[in-house]
Amino acid sequence: MVPAGKRAGIGCESAGRKIEARSAILRHWSPDIPFDGGFSSASLARKAVPRSKATAVIGTEIMNLASSAVVATEPVNSEAVVAAGAYVDGRRVANIAIDEASSWRSRPGHVVWIGLHEPDIALLTIVQRQFQLHDLAIEDADHAHQRPKIEQYGDGLFIVARTAQLVGDSIAFGETHLFVGEGYLVSVRHGASTSYAPVRERCESCPRALARGEDYILYAILDFIVDNYSPVLETIQEEVEAMEALVLASAMTRAQIERLYLLRRDLLRLRNAVGPLVEVCRRLEHDNLPMVRPTMQPLFRDVTDHVRTVQEQIDSLREVLAFAFEASLLVGQAQETAVSKKLASWLAIIAVPTAIAGIYGMNFKNMPELQWEYGYVTVMSVILIACAALYWRFRRVGWL
Repeated sequence: MVPAGKRAGIGCESAGRKIEARSAILRHWSPDIPFDGGFSSASLARKAVPRSKATAVIGTEIMNLASSAVVATEPVNSEAVVAAGAYVDGRRVANIAIDEASSWRSRPGHVVWIGLHEPDIALLTIVQRQFQLHDLAIEDADHAHQRPKIEQYGDGLFIVARTAQLVGDSIAFGETHLFVGEGYLVSVRHGASTSYAPVRERCESCPRALARGEDYILYAILDFIVDNYSPVLETIQEEVEAMEALVLASAMTRAQIERLYLLRRDLLRLRNAVGPLVEVCRRLEHDNLPMVRPTMQPLFRDVTDHVRTVQEQIDSLREVLAFAFEASLLVGQAQETAVSKKLASWLAIIAVPTAIAGIYGMNFKNMPELQWEYGYVTVMSVILIACAALYWRFRRVGWL
């Protein structure tokens, strides 16, 4: 039999261990976690257990509850997840895991915004289950070789936009796929594309605008994509202007002609990427789509105007390059013509003494001029006068 004092000591020690374990669990499940701008296990919001339930567990139940908490809060470990957050009234309330997106989206007034970069099919499948996305849309997002388009699947929209960046001396293209539905927006980036972190920061800095909902996030991303065409066009325009100035000075070299061809090819590809966006924005502006409120249509009209402006700039640059190529051909032909005129002039001048010398080199015996005392002087004078007259004439008309 254990003495009463010893039993009391054992009870106090056991109670102390329970309190320490309970405090550790509560600290582990603290929901107040600041956003670090990315998606990591340190920045994910965890499911908090009510304090009353935590204080009720004893003995082995504490061990089981702590073990289940580790499993429940394990995040989706993928570098393809750039950011994932839940918003209420334009303010971030939690950084969520992908497998928690559906529960956050179902809460009244909540909007889930997830950003992915080149995800694999496994991650896309998880996202599909969370938002009930269509199989065809997921297949398009996985292959990432689509032309810009907008498709409606039930109450959700699937939008494809092409992105462009200057990589070295050429334009690199990428794609952005957008899934928009009630209470969520998922962006999937592939290839050359600027991070959408500035879009998220700008939206979060203005909660009143972000509080409009998922269609405002859609507008902000599309506007950001279209605005990123401008730096590419400005860089190309500077090069085109420099090339245009060189064309008028002299004929283009082979390297310059190759560069001109590459620029025209890149601009054509950029136009093919930008052109379909006009139809996408037009549908967002005019069609009665489920996720676009009438108050947002003027904003999409503004994006449409920007896209058309970009189209006009591309067409202008392509015309300038075409004129530069034609001007280079004309300059080259003019130079060849000038050289031909000079050669023809000198050949005509040289032909006079050649013809006279040929005549008197036939070695006929009965040639009166051969016996004439002033024959040599006369022939040389005729040659000099004829050559001088031809030179003066060609010089006057600009051939020499």
